[in-house]
Amino acid sequence: ENGVGNENLHVVKPGDKINAGAFKLDFIRVNHSIPDAVAIAITTPIGVIIHTGDFKIDHTPVDGQVMEFNKFAEYGDRGVLCLLADSTNAERPGFTPSEKMVGQTFDEEFRYAKHRIIVATFSSNVHRIQQVVDTAVKYDRKVAVIGRSMVNVVNIAKELGYLKVPEGVLIDIDETHNYTPEKVVIITTGSQGEPMSALTRMAMNDHKKVDIMPGDTVIISATPIPGNEKLVSRTIDHLYKLGADVIYEKSNGVHVSGHASQEEIKMMHNLVRPRFFMPVHGEYRHLVKHANLAKSLGMPADHIVIGENGSVIELTKSSITINGKVPAGKVLVDGLGVGDVGNIVLRDRRQLSQDGIMIVVVTIDKESCHVVSGPDIVSRGFVYVREAEDLMDEARDKVQAALDRCEENNVSEWSAIKSTVRDSLGRFLFERTRRRPMILPIIMEI
Repeated sequence: ENGVGNENLHVVKPGDKINAGAFKLDFIRVNHSIPDAVAIAITTPIGVIIHTGDFKIDHTPVDGQVMEFNKFAEYGDRGVLCLLADSTNAERPGFTPSEKMVGQTFDEEFRYAKHRIIVATFSSNVHRIQQVVDTAVKYDRKVAVIGRSMVNVVNIAKELGYLKVPEGVLIDIDETHNYTPEKVVIITTGSQGEPMSALTRMAMNDHKKVDIMPGDTVIISATPIPGNEKLVSRTIDHLYKLGADVIYEKSNGVHVSGHASQEEIKMMHNLVRPRFFMPVHGEYRHLVKHANLAKSLGMPADHIVIGENGSVIELTKSSITINGKVPAGKVLVDGLGVGDVGNIVLRDRRQLSQDGIMIVVVTIDKESCHVVSGPDIVSRGFVYVREAEDLMDEARDKVQAALDRCEENNVSEWSAIKSTVRDSLGRFLFERTRRRPMILPIIMEI
Protein backbone atom coordinates (compact mmCIF):
# COMPACT_ATOMS: atom_id res chain seq x y z
CA GLU A 1 0.00 0.00 0.00
CA ASN A 2 2.88 2.37 0.69
CA GLY A 3 4.76 1.54 -2.47
CA VAL A 4 7.75 -0.14 -0.82
CA GLY A 5 9.94 -1.53 -3.56
CA ASN A 6 11.27 -5.10 -3.61
CA GLU A 7 14.84 -4.02 -4.35
CA ASN A 8 15.61 -3.42 -0.66
CA LEU A 9 13.68 -6.39 0.72
CA HIS A 10 15.56 -9.61 1.53
CA VAL A 11 13.40 -12.65 2.28
CA VAL A 12 14.66 -14.87 5.09
CA LYS A 13 13.26 -18.04 6.58
CA PRO A 14 13.99 -19.99 9.77
CA GLY A 15 17.47 -21.47 9.58
CA ASP A 16 18.89 -18.73 7.36
CA LYS A 17 22.08 -16.98 8.44
CA ILE A 18 23.16 -13.60 7.10
CA ASN A 19 25.98 -11.13 7.71
CA ALA A 20 25.27 -7.49 8.50
CA GLY A 21 28.45 -5.49 9.04
CA ALA A 22 30.17 -6.77 12.17
CA PHE A 23 27.15 -8.93 13.07
CA LYS A 24 25.97 -12.40 12.08
CA LEU A 25 22.23 -13.05 12.29
CA ASP A 26 20.64 -16.47 12.73
CA PHE A 27 16.85 -16.77 12.37
CA ILE A 28 15.23 -19.33 14.70
CA ARG A 29 11.65 -20.53 14.32
CA VAL A 30 9.26 -19.75 17.19
CA ASN A 31 5.47 -20.03 17.54
CA HIS A 32 3.23 -16.96 17.59
CA SER A 33 -0.17 -15.87 16.27
CA ILE A 34 1.30 -15.01 12.86
CA PRO A 35 3.06 -17.38 10.45
CA ASP A 36 6.85 -17.37 10.11
CA ALA A 37 7.59 -15.78 13.50
CA VAL A 38 11.31 -15.94 14.30
CA ALA A 39 13.74 -15.15 17.07
CA ILE A 40 17.10 -13.71 16.09
CA ALA A 41 20.48 -14.78 17.46
CA ILE A 42 22.94 -11.94 16.80
CA THR A 43 26.61 -12.84 17.03
CA THR A 44 28.53 -9.66 17.91
CA PRO A 45 32.26 -9.08 18.51
CA ILE A 46 31.73 -9.38 22.28
CA GLY A 47 29.18 -12.21 22.40
CA VAL A 48 25.78 -13.53 21.30
CA ILE A 49 22.56 -11.59 21.87
CA ILE A 50 19.25 -13.44 21.44
CA HIS A 51 16.03 -11.51 20.79
CA THR A 52 13.04 -13.85 21.04
CA GLY A 53 10.54 -11.56 19.30
CA ASP A 54 6.91 -12.36 20.17
CA PHE A 55 6.72 -16.05 21.02
CA LYS A 56 4.85 -18.85 22.77
CA ILE A 57 5.61 -22.54 23.05
CA ASP A 58 2.97 -24.45 21.08
CA HIS A 59 3.53 -28.20 20.83
CA THR A 60 0.60 -28.60 18.41
CA PRO A 61 0.78 -25.56 16.09
CA VAL A 62 -1.82 -25.32 13.33
CA ASP A 63 0.84 -25.30 10.58
CA GLY A 64 2.83 -28.12 12.20
CA GLN A 65 5.97 -25.97 12.50
CA VAL A 66 7.22 -26.52 16.06
CA MET A 67 9.56 -24.06 17.76
CA GLU A 68 13.27 -24.91 17.34
CA PHE A 69 14.16 -25.69 20.96
CA ASN A 70 17.42 -27.31 19.92
CA LYS A 71 18.77 -24.05 18.43
CA PHE A 72 18.16 -22.12 21.67
CA ALA A 73 19.78 -24.95 23.68
CA GLU A 74 22.81 -25.00 21.36
CA TYR A 75 23.36 -21.26 21.83
CA GLY A 76 22.88 -21.76 25.57
CA ASP A 77 25.62 -24.38 25.59
CA ARG A 78 27.98 -22.09 23.66
CA GLY A 79 27.24 -19.12 25.90
CA VAL A 80 24.80 -16.21 25.43
CA LEU A 81 25.82 -12.72 26.54
CA CYS A 82 22.34 -11.20 26.71
CA LEU A 83 18.73 -12.32 26.24
CA LEU A 84 15.93 -9.97 25.19
CA ALA A 85 12.64 -11.80 25.73
CA ASP A 86 8.90 -11.21 25.23
CA SER A 87 7.21 -10.01 28.46
CA THR A 88 3.59 -9.58 27.32
CA ASN A 89 2.24 -12.45 29.45
CA ALA A 90 4.79 -12.29 32.26
CA GLU A 91 1.94 -11.78 34.76
CA ARG A 92 0.13 -15.00 33.77
CA PRO A 93 1.06 -18.21 35.57
CA GLY A 94 1.23 -21.56 33.81
CA PHE A 95 1.33 -22.19 30.08
CA THR A 96 -0.44 -20.47 27.19
CA PRO A 97 -2.87 -22.95 25.57
CA SER A 98 -2.26 -24.22 22.05
CA GLU A 99 -3.87 -22.44 19.10
CA LYS A 100 -5.57 -25.76 18.26
CA MET A 101 -7.80 -25.34 21.33
CA VAL A 102 -9.58 -22.50 19.53
CA GLY A 103 -10.31 -24.90 16.67
CA GLN A 104 -12.05 -27.25 19.12
CA THR A 105 -14.17 -24.35 20.41
CA PHE A 106 -15.07 -23.33 16.86
CA ASP A 107 -16.18 -26.92 16.24
CA GLU A 108 -18.60 -26.78 19.19
CA GLU A 109 -20.00 -23.36 18.29
CA PHE A 110 -20.43 -24.22 14.61
CA ARG A 111 -22.13 -27.51 15.48
CA TYR A 112 -24.87 -25.84 17.54
CA ALA A 113 -25.28 -22.56 15.59
CA LYS A 114 -28.66 -22.55 13.83
CA HIS A 115 -28.16 -19.37 11.83
CA ARG A 116 -25.36 -17.39 10.21
CA ILE A 117 -21.96 -17.25 11.95
CA ILE A 118 -19.77 -14.13 12.01
CA VAL A 119 -16.20 -14.51 13.33
CA ALA A 120 -14.16 -11.39 14.16
CA THR A 121 -10.42 -11.76 14.67
CA PHE A 122 -7.07 -10.14 13.86
CA SER A 123 -6.39 -10.25 10.13
CA SER A 124 -2.74 -11.17 10.83
CA ASN A 125 -3.75 -14.39 12.60
CA VAL A 126 -3.70 -16.65 9.55
CA HIS A 127 -3.80 -19.81 11.70
CA ARG A 128 -7.06 -18.65 13.30
CA ILE A 129 -8.53 -17.91 9.86
CA GLN A 130 -7.42 -21.40 8.71
CA GLN A 131 -9.27 -23.00 11.61
CA VAL A 132 -12.45 -21.05 10.79
CA VAL A 133 -12.20 -22.25 7.18
CA ASP A 134 -11.54 -25.87 8.24
CA THR A 135 -14.53 -25.86 10.59
CA ALA A 136 -16.76 -24.24 7.98
CA VAL A 137 -15.82 -26.99 5.50
CA LYS A 138 -16.62 -29.63 8.13
CA TYR A 139 -20.14 -28.24 8.63
CA ASP A 140 -20.75 -27.52 4.94
CA ARG A 141 -20.75 -23.75 5.19
CA LYS A 142 -19.48 -21.22 2.67
CA VAL A 143 -16.98 -18.59 3.84
CA ALA A 144 -17.10 -14.89 2.97
CA VAL A 145 -14.44 -12.39 4.02
CA ILE A 146 -15.10 -8.73 4.83
CA GLY A 147 -12.92 -5.84 6.02
CA ARG A 148 -10.09 -4.38 3.92
CA SER A 149 -7.14 -5.81 5.87
CA MET A 150 -8.84 -9.22 6.20
CA VAL A 151 -9.51 -9.43 2.45
CA ASN A 152 -5.89 -8.43 1.69
CA VAL A 153 -4.38 -10.95 4.12
CA VAL A 154 -6.61 -13.83 2.99
CA ASN A 155 -5.80 -13.22 -0.68
CA ILE A 156 -2.04 -12.97 -0.06
CA ALA A 157 -1.99 -15.94 2.36
CA LYS A 158 -3.82 -18.09 -0.22
CA GLU A 159 -1.45 -16.96 -2.95
CA LEU A 160 1.65 -17.82 -0.88
CA GLY A 161 0.28 -21.13 0.37
CA TYR A 162 -0.12 -20.18 4.05
CA LEU A 163 -3.92 -20.50 3.87
CA LYS A 164 -5.41 -23.64 2.35
CA VAL A 165 -9.01 -23.18 1.19
CA PRO A 166 -10.76 -25.94 -0.79
CA GLU A 167 -12.18 -24.93 -4.16
CA GLY A 168 -15.66 -23.42 -3.95
CA VAL A 169 -15.62 -22.68 -0.21
CA LEU A 170 -14.66 -18.99 -0.43
CA ILE A 171 -17.42 -16.77 -1.82
CA ASP A 172 -17.82 -13.03 -2.33
CA ILE A 173 -19.78 -11.17 0.34
CA ASP A 174 -22.39 -10.24 -2.32
CA GLU A 175 -23.03 -13.95 -2.94
CA THR A 176 -24.06 -14.69 0.65
CA HIS A 177 -27.65 -13.77 -0.21
CA ASN A 178 -27.76 -16.80 -2.52
CA TYR A 179 -27.39 -19.14 0.49
CA THR A 180 -29.55 -19.77 3.53
CA PRO A 181 -28.07 -18.23 6.73
CA GLU A 182 -27.15 -21.62 8.22
CA LYS A 183 -24.84 -22.22 5.25
CA VAL A 184 -22.75 -19.05 5.68
CA VAL A 185 -19.73 -18.01 7.77
CA ILE A 186 -18.41 -14.44 7.56
CA ILE A 187 -14.84 -13.68 8.71
CA THR A 188 -14.44 -9.99 9.57
CA THR A 189 -12.18 -7.39 11.11
CA GLY A 190 -13.23 -5.32 14.13
CA SER A 191 -12.39 -7.54 17.10
CA GLN A 192 -11.06 -4.44 18.93
CA GLY A 193 -14.21 -2.35 18.40
CA GLU A 194 -12.43 0.03 16.01
CA PRO A 195 -14.97 2.73 15.02
CA MET A 196 -14.64 2.25 11.23
CA SER A 197 -14.17 -1.53 11.22
CA ALA A 198 -16.62 -3.89 9.54
CA LEU A 199 -17.95 -5.49 12.75
CA THR A 200 -18.55 -2.12 14.44
CA ARG A 201 -20.43 -0.83 11.41
CA MET A 202 -22.54 -4.02 11.40
CA ALA A 203 -23.30 -3.50 15.10
CA MET A 204 -24.35 0.11 14.40
CA ASN A 205 -26.56 -0.98 11.45
CA ASP A 206 -24.28 1.05 9.22
CA HIS A 207 -22.73 -1.59 6.94
CA LYS A 208 -23.60 -1.51 3.26
CA LYS A 209 -23.56 -5.26 2.72
CA VAL A 210 -24.23 -7.03 6.02
CA ASP A 211 -27.10 -6.52 8.47
CA ILE A 212 -27.07 -8.33 11.80
CA MET A 213 -30.17 -10.51 12.07
CA PRO A 214 -31.76 -12.09 15.18
CA GLY A 215 -30.26 -15.54 15.65
CA ASP A 216 -26.82 -14.71 14.20
CA THR A 217 -23.88 -16.06 16.20
CA VAL A 218 -21.06 -13.53 16.50
CA ILE A 219 -17.74 -14.92 17.76
CA ILE A 220 -15.21 -12.29 18.85
CA SER A 221 -12.02 -14.34 18.71
CA ALA A 222 -9.66 -11.86 20.40
CA THR A 223 -8.96 -10.23 23.76
CA PRO A 224 -9.36 -6.44 24.02
CA ILE A 225 -6.00 -4.70 23.85
CA PRO A 226 -5.60 -2.52 27.00
CA GLY A 227 -7.45 0.73 26.33
CA ASN A 228 -9.94 -0.82 23.88
CA GLU A 229 -12.24 -2.37 26.49
CA LYS A 230 -14.93 0.32 26.20
CA LEU A 231 -15.04 0.14 22.41
CA VAL A 232 -15.36 -3.65 22.48
CA SER A 233 -18.07 -3.55 25.19
CA ARG A 234 -20.07 -1.00 23.21
CA THR A 235 -19.89 -3.17 20.08
CA ILE A 236 -21.02 -6.26 22.03
CA ASP A 237 -23.95 -4.36 23.54
CA HIS A 238 -25.13 -3.16 20.12
CA LEU A 239 -24.86 -6.70 18.71
CA TYR A 240 -27.04 -8.01 21.55
CA LYS A 241 -29.59 -5.24 20.90
CA LEU A 242 -29.87 -6.46 17.30
CA GLY A 243 -30.66 -9.98 18.54
CA ALA A 244 -27.30 -11.66 17.94
CA ASP A 245 -25.80 -14.30 20.22
CA VAL A 246 -22.30 -12.99 21.04
CA ILE A 247 -19.48 -15.28 22.21
CA TYR A 248 -16.58 -13.18 23.41
CA GLU A 249 -15.16 -14.30 26.77
CA LYS A 250 -11.69 -15.81 26.58
CA SER A 251 -12.90 -18.35 29.15
CA ASN A 252 -15.19 -19.70 26.41
CA GLY A 253 -12.09 -20.83 24.52
CA VAL A 254 -12.62 -18.59 21.48
CA HIS A 255 -9.20 -17.00 21.87
CA VAL A 256 -5.76 -17.95 23.09
CA SER A 257 -2.80 -15.62 23.39
CA GLY A 258 0.17 -15.66 21.07
CA HIS A 259 2.56 -14.88 23.93
CA ALA A 260 4.40 -17.08 26.43
CA SER A 261 3.12 -17.36 30.00
CA GLN A 262 5.39 -17.70 33.04
CA GLU A 263 6.34 -21.37 32.70
CA GLU A 264 7.23 -20.96 29.01
CA ILE A 265 9.26 -17.85 29.83
CA LYS A 266 11.16 -19.86 32.46
CA MET A 267 11.82 -22.58 29.88
CA MET A 268 13.28 -20.02 27.48
CA HIS A 269 15.59 -18.69 30.20
CA ASN A 270 16.70 -22.20 31.14
CA LEU A 271 17.39 -23.12 27.50
CA VAL A 272 19.41 -19.96 26.77
CA ARG A 273 21.04 -19.40 30.21
CA PRO A 274 22.18 -15.82 29.40
CA ARG A 275 24.73 -13.84 31.42
CA PHE A 276 22.61 -10.65 31.17
CA PHE A 277 18.91 -10.09 30.60
CA MET A 278 16.66 -7.29 29.34
CA PRO A 279 12.87 -7.82 29.27
CA VAL A 280 11.13 -6.37 26.19
CA HIS A 281 7.63 -6.26 24.63
CA GLY A 282 5.02 -5.20 27.19
CA GLU A 283 3.97 -2.45 29.56
CA TYR A 284 6.46 -1.43 32.26
CA ARG A 285 4.71 -3.64 34.83
CA HIS A 286 5.19 -6.66 32.54
CA LEU A 287 8.90 -5.88 32.25
CA VAL A 288 9.19 -5.73 36.05
CA LYS A 289 7.32 -9.04 36.44
CA HIS A 290 9.62 -10.64 33.86
CA ALA A 291 12.69 -9.29 35.66
CA ASN A 292 11.38 -10.83 38.90
CA LEU A 293 10.95 -14.17 37.12
CA ALA A 294 14.57 -14.00 35.99
CA LYS A 295 15.67 -13.29 39.57
CA SER A 296 13.65 -16.29 40.80
CA LEU A 297 15.67 -18.42 38.37
CA GLY A 298 18.91 -17.25 40.01
CA MET A 299 19.96 -14.29 37.86
CA PRO A 300 21.67 -11.52 39.89
CA ALA A 301 19.72 -8.23 40.01
CA ASP A 302 22.69 -6.27 38.63
CA HIS A 303 22.66 -8.48 35.52
CA ILE A 304 19.14 -7.31 34.61
CA VAL A 305 18.21 -3.96 33.09
CA ILE A 306 14.69 -2.61 32.52
CA GLY A 307 14.69 0.00 29.77
CA GLU A 308 12.07 2.41 28.51
CA ASN A 309 11.55 3.85 25.04
CA GLY A 310 14.60 5.98 24.36
CA SER A 311 16.89 4.34 26.92
CA VAL A 312 20.45 3.76 25.69
CA ILE A 313 21.60 0.33 26.87
CA GLU A 314 25.35 -0.17 27.17
CA LEU A 315 26.38 -3.81 27.11
CA THR A 316 29.93 -5.05 27.66
CA LYS A 317 31.35 -8.49 28.40
CA SER A 318 31.11 -7.77 32.12
CA SER A 319 28.21 -5.31 32.60
CA ILE A 320 24.85 -4.02 31.36
CA THR A 321 23.69 -0.48 32.22
CA ILE A 322 21.41 2.32 31.06
CA ASN A 323 23.67 5.05 29.74
CA GLY A 324 21.56 8.08 28.76
CA LYS A 325 18.42 8.68 26.72
CA VAL A 326 17.58 9.64 23.16
CA PRO A 327 14.35 11.27 21.91
CA ALA A 328 11.72 8.59 21.36
CA GLY A 329 7.96 8.24 21.17
CA LYS A 330 5.25 9.93 19.16
CA VAL A 331 6.13 12.58 16.58
CA LEU A 332 3.26 14.92 15.79
CA VAL A 333 2.74 15.71 12.10
CA ASP A 334 0.74 18.91 11.67
CA GLY A 335 0.35 20.27 8.15
CA LEU A 336 3.81 20.43 6.61
CA GLY A 337 5.60 20.51 9.96
CA VAL A 338 6.98 17.32 11.47
CA GLY A 339 7.83 17.35 15.17
CA ASP A 340 7.68 21.15 15.45
CA VAL A 341 4.52 21.11 17.59
CA GLY A 342 5.81 20.46 21.10
CA ASN A 343 4.38 20.39 24.62
CA ILE A 344 4.11 24.18 24.93
CA VAL A 345 2.15 24.56 21.68
CA LEU A 346 -0.14 21.67 22.60
CA ARG A 347 -0.72 23.18 26.05
CA ASP A 348 -1.73 26.50 24.43
CA ARG A 349 -4.06 24.72 22.02
CA ARG A 350 -5.67 22.86 24.89
CA GLN A 351 -6.21 26.10 26.81
CA LEU A 352 -7.67 27.77 23.72
CA SER A 353 -10.04 24.85 23.16
CA GLN A 354 -11.23 24.84 26.77
CA ASP A 355 -11.44 28.51 27.80
CA GLY A 356 -10.96 30.61 24.66
CA ILE A 357 -8.93 33.76 24.15
CA MET A 358 -9.21 37.41 25.14
CA ILE A 359 -7.18 40.10 23.35
CA VAL A 360 -6.63 43.49 25.00
CA VAL A 361 -5.56 46.30 22.64
CA VAL A 362 -4.30 49.63 24.02
CA THR A 363 -2.43 52.58 22.47
CA ILE A 364 0.15 54.38 24.66
CA ASP A 365 2.06 57.62 24.14
CA LYS A 366 5.74 56.68 23.88
CA GLU A 367 6.99 59.79 25.72
CA SER A 368 4.50 60.17 28.56
CA CYS A 369 3.35 56.52 28.86
CA HIS A 370 -0.17 57.93 28.89
CA VAL A 371 -3.02 55.83 27.44
CA VAL A 372 -4.14 57.52 24.23
CA SER A 373 -6.72 55.00 23.04
CA GLY A 374 -8.44 51.97 24.48
CA PRO A 375 -8.39 49.61 26.13
CA ASP A 376 -10.40 47.61 23.58
CA ILE A 377 -11.20 43.98 24.32
CA VAL A 378 -11.81 41.28 21.70
CA SER A 379 -13.02 37.86 22.85
CA ARG A 380 -13.25 34.55 20.99
CA GLY A 381 -14.45 31.26 22.48
CA PHE A 382 -14.79 32.74 25.99
CA VAL A 383 -18.24 34.33 26.29
CA TYR A 384 -20.82 35.54 23.80
CA VAL A 385 -20.03 39.25 23.95
CA ARG A 386 -23.55 40.53 23.19
CA GLU A 387 -24.96 38.64 26.16
CA ALA A 388 -22.09 39.56 28.50
CA GLU A 389 -21.75 43.30 27.98
CA ASP A 390 -21.63 43.98 31.74
CA LEU A 391 -18.79 41.51 32.18
CA MET A 392 -16.87 43.05 29.28
CA ASP A 393 -17.37 46.57 30.67
CA GLU A 394 -16.05 45.45 34.06
CA ALA A 395 -13.12 43.74 32.37
CA ARG A 396 -12.34 46.97 30.52
CA ASP A 397 -12.42 48.87 33.85
CA LYS A 398 -10.01 46.37 35.42
CA VAL A 399 -7.58 46.79 32.53
CA GLN A 400 -7.86 50.60 32.78
CA ALA A 401 -7.17 50.44 36.51
CA ALA A 402 -4.09 48.28 35.88
CA LEU A 403 -2.83 50.73 33.26
CA ASP A 404 -3.41 53.67 35.64
CA ARG A 405 -1.33 51.92 38.29
CA CYS A 406 1.48 51.45 35.81
CA GLU A 407 1.34 55.13 34.85
CA GLU A 408 1.36 56.25 38.51
CA ASN A 409 4.36 54.05 39.24
CA ASN A 410 6.20 55.21 36.10
CA VAL A 411 6.29 51.67 34.69
CA SER A 412 7.51 52.08 31.12
CA GLU A 413 8.68 48.53 30.30
CA TRP A 414 6.13 47.04 27.95
CA SER A 415 6.68 43.55 29.27
CA ALA A 416 5.88 44.74 32.80
CA ILE A 417 2.75 46.58 31.62
CA LYS A 418 1.56 43.46 29.72
CA SER A 419 2.21 41.26 32.74
CA THR A 420 0.28 43.61 35.05
CA VAL A 421 -2.70 43.73 32.64
CA ARG A 422 -2.64 39.95 32.17
CA ASP A 423 -2.52 39.20 35.92
CA SER A 424 -5.19 41.72 36.87
CA LEU A 425 -7.62 40.68 34.13
CA GLY A 426 -6.93 36.97 34.68
CA ARG A 427 -7.77 37.20 38.41
CA PHE A 428 -10.97 39.12 37.71
CA LEU A 429 -12.21 36.70 35.00
CA PHE A 430 -11.46 33.65 37.17
CA GLU A 431 -13.34 35.14 40.14
CA ARG A 432 -16.35 35.92 37.95
CA THR A 433 -16.44 32.89 35.62
CA ARG A 434 -14.09 30.24 37.05
CA ARG A 435 -12.46 30.12 33.62
CA ARG A 436 -8.93 30.95 32.55
CA PRO A 437 -8.97 32.22 28.95
CA MET A 438 -5.69 32.95 27.22
CA ILE A 439 -5.08 36.71 27.63
CA LEU A 440 -3.01 38.50 24.97
CA PRO A 441 -2.30 42.17 25.74
CA ILE A 442 -1.27 44.14 22.61
CA ILE A 443 0.34 47.57 23.17
CA MET A 444 0.77 50.01 20.31
CA GLU A 445 2.80 53.20 20.65
CA ILE A 446 2.52 56.60 18.98
